[in-house]
Amino acid sequence: MTEFIHPALLFILGALPIPFLRGSIRKAYLLLIPALAILAVVTMQPDNYGAASFLGQQIQIAKVDKLSSVFATVFTIMALIGTVYALHLPRPGQHVAAFVYVGSALGVVFAGDYLTLYLFWEGMAFASAYLVFAQGGRQAISAGFRYLMVHITGGVVLLGGIILYGLSTGSLLLGPIEGGMGAGAYLILAGFLLNAAVPPLNAWLTDAYPEATVTGAVFMSAFTTKTAVYVLARAFPGTELLVWLGTAMALYGVIYAVLENDCRRLLAYHIVSQVGYMVAGVGIGTEMAVNGATSHAFAHILYKALLFMGAGAVIYVTGRRKLTELGGLYKTMPLTVALYMVGAFAISAFPFFSGFVTKSMVIAAAGQDHRALVVLALTMASSGTFLHTGLKLPYYMFFGTDPKLEAREPPRNMLVAMGMAAVLCIAIGVFPQPLYALLPYPVDFEPYTGLHVTESLGVLMFTAFGFVLFLRALDPENTISIDTDWFYRKGARVFMWLAERPLARYEKAVSDVSETGALPLLYGAARAGLRIDLTGVDAVVNGVARSILRGGGRLRRLQTGVVTHYVLAMIVGVIAATAIFAVAWR
Repeated sequence: MTEFIHPALLFILGALPIPFLRGSIRKAYLLLIPALAILAVVTMQPDNYGAASFLGQQIQIAKVDKLSSVFATVFTIMALIGTVYALHLPRPGQHVAAFVYVGSALGVVFAGDYLTLYLFWEGMAFASAYLVFAQGGRQAISAGFRYLMVHITGGVVLLGGIILYGLSTGSLLLGPIEGGMGAGAYLILAGFLLNAAVPPLNAWLTDAYPEATVTGAVFMSAFTTKTAVYVLARAFPGTELLVWLGTAMALYGVIYAVLENDCRRLLAYHIVSQVGYMVAGVGIGTEMAVNGATSHAFAHILYKALLFMGAGAVIYVTGRRKLTELGGLYKTMPLTVALYMVGAFAISAFPFFSGFVTKSMVIAAAGQDHRALVVLALTMASSGTFLHTGLKLPYYMFFGTDPKLEAREPPRNMLVAMGMAAVLCIAIGVFPQPLYALLPYPVDFEPYTGLHVTESLGVLMFTAFGFVLFLRALDPENTISIDTDWFYRKGARVFMWLAERPLARYEKAVSDVSETGALPLLYGAARAGLRIDLTGVDAVVNGVARSILRGGGRLRRLQTGVVTHYVLAMIVGVIAATAIFAVAWR
């Protein structure tokens, strides 16, 4: 591996010195690591690296091909942008966790076998959980524990699937599942779907992301769900189930976004919706569909991070996150508004923005595969995305009723990071060919046709008209939406009730019976055994010992030391033995 430098190691090992650096030296070092990782990714050659044998299984630390390279490219770019956004943080904890998180995500992307993948998969869960805990407060701590418990459960499911799959196939190398879907393959798929936030396994995302730190949520929006998309594309391309799960995701996230008042929770639901496009593309499985899923993951990481950075800037400055408490910020935060709107246009698939040249590839692939219902559903979800992320959220956050909040632009590093992401969102939309060149398969798709542009603009303008017409009906309300997390929240309460009431009472009853019945009986038996031991067993043993001692004393007195006595004893013994032998012989 001398010709290959694993980017994961750059981040994970690079996190170690961070707590010992201060001031400008720390900032320079924080920027250096992702810059080196970008260089390592763009210069690496396609090949398999780090092959070895472990427990009788072949493992492969790194598999470099076009699919892993495109995800690694955007991950390292996002690491640089996220690091710039977080440069103002005075404490090193979040920087360390973010580096380990990014490194673990890169480890998953390059993993050539399931054991390596699992190791980095769990690293992602624990590192990202810290970004929720670091926020502090009861809500964040509770959300962090729920996030961690869900991902630990998913990790156990994944590990079980890996073991069963390895036993059934004899190999743990990561690749398309072959030979039918057995129990191991289904468990692996379930573990992947949990990280992809596929309903009903999605509530961890919308529960934890809004409670994370301002900078931590930016990193979290970029990596966990997209690594899940990557492994789905690697192991399950063309799986029919994914088409319908992805389509349902796209609509599910949009519908729940209608109900949201928390700005980051609304954006989190749109992560669910946008990842739905990617999951559906992987499920369709054609070259165009997989290219569309991959390119949309690339674009989504950048524009979703930009949206979370914009919302985070508002929270950082005002301390407010609910749309009912915000408004009028366009006067004091014009740069933030402008940069946020770039991300809003990109996620809404406006022409000349990144979402237009990636999301439409998935929809076109569904059309080529003669899936009219999927095309209709994804188009509806795209309209809903523009309605809520492109219109509702910025309107109520920046332009609505002004509550006279004291606000200003966020620190310069946050604006620079938002500017970096915004430039890339526009550059990809205007010049999509460099992105298309990175994709796993040759691209035969032209986004800027007259029909496609006019259709997209028609849907967007119709959506904008509906927003203006039904603006009053879209007013946010200070309510809490019930999602599938209701089940494990209520389930946890039921479990605690069972533990504290019936189980505790049963344990107390058993303890009482034991103390009043069983233990006295045992104590009595022990005392009786002690008496038998002292009066019986010890008496016999001691009596035998005393007899032996007395016999030994008599024998000792017979030893007079006179030789004639010994000779006389020997003669008597010989005569006695001869007499006994003579009698016995007869």
